Amino acid sequence: MNSKRSVVISPEFTSFVGRGPCDLASLPSDAVLLGFGDIGEPAVMMLAHDDLGDGAIDHLVVFAISREACRRLFDRLPKAEGRWYLPADLRGLGRAVVAVDGDGPAPTMLRAARSMELLCQLFAALEADRMVEVGGATTLSEQDIARVAAAHQLVNERWQEKLTVSTVARRCGLSKVKLTHGFRQLYQCTVPEAVSARRLEHAKQLLAQSDLPISTIGYRCGYLSNASFTRAFARRFGMAPTEMRRLEMTA
Repeated sequence: MNSKRSVVISPEFTSFVGRGPCDLASLPSDAVLLGFGDIGEPAVMMLAHDDLGDGAIDHLVVFAISREACRRLFDRLPKAEGRWYLPADLRGLGRAVVAVDGDGPAPTMLRAARSMELLCQLFAALEADRMVEVGGATTLSEQDIARVAAAHQLVNERWQEKLTVSTVARRCGLSKVKLTHGFRQLYQCTVPEAVSARRLEHAKQLLAQSDLPISTIGYRCGYLSNASFTRAFARRFGMAPTEMRRLEMTA
C-alpha cells in the first residue's frame, strides 16, 4: 500500500495527505497528531492516536506538529484525545489540501500553504470555541447529527434556491424545532443565517472577480432590491458593496 504524501513544512510541522499510512521518518519529535478523517459530512476532526500506520489509513489529512510549536504559535495544546465536529469552512480548507494534484515543487508548495492555512484556522476555531466536541456540548443523537450535517451541506450546495426551514427540515428528515436546535448547537447559527452567509460570500466573490453592476450581483444572490442587499452586505462585512469594490480596485 502506498503511503500518504509527506509535506515537511518545517522541522516542527509535517502534513500527511492522501490514503495509506504515514511515513514515520517525517514525524517531528514530541508531535501532536491531528487526523481529519475523510473531511466529509458529518466530518469529525480528532486527535489521532500514536499509531500512524494502519490507524491513519482512513484519514485523508494528518497533521504532526510539535508541542513546543503549538505553545509558541498558538499558546495552547489541543485537548488530549479530543474529537470535534469540523465546521464547514474548515472542511473546505481540508478539501483544498487534498485536491492538490501532482508531486513536483509547485504542487508541494501549494499543499504546504494550504496545510498551514488549515492549521491556523483550526487553532483559531478552537480558541473561539467554534468546535463542538463529539459527545460534548450537544444533546443530539448521532443520527440527528448526521441529518443536521446533511441539512448544512444542502444549504451550502443549494443556497440559490428558495430554502425555508420547513423545506430543509423535510428534505433531511427532521422537525423544524430539531433542525433549528441542531444548527445552533453545531454551527452557531440558524438556517436563514447560514443561507444568507452563503449568498453574501458569493456576492463578495462576484464583487472582486467581475464587473457586474452591484444591483445585478444582489439579484443573482437572492436579493430582490438593491437596498436590502446593501443592508445585509454591510451588516456582514462592515461596509457597503460599493465601498468593498472600491477597495478591491485600489488594492
